[in-house]
Amino acid sequence: MAKDDDLKAGFTGTPEEPLAGMRKAAQTASEAVKRETTAVATAAAQHPHTATTLSVLIGALAFTIGYVVGRSSVDTGRGYWR
Repeated sequence: MAKDDDLKAGFTGTPEEPLAGMRKAAQTASEAVKRETTAVATAAAQHPHTATTLSVLIGALAFTIGYVVGRSSVDTGRGYWR
């Protein structure tokens, strides 16, 4: 049988220092985003008609909001030329 000193298997480097502060918060946030995008993709794959309907409704709502904001910013006073 081999002696314990002769075995070189396993992790032989130095451990990375644990994440702290902003790096830990960023990693936690990125893991949460990955989980949520996976959940949304899975739900969309299981219910394609619902996903399409929601996408069209959100697009129509965004267009409507943009149109209303754009129209409200137009000066309705007298024109430049009298």
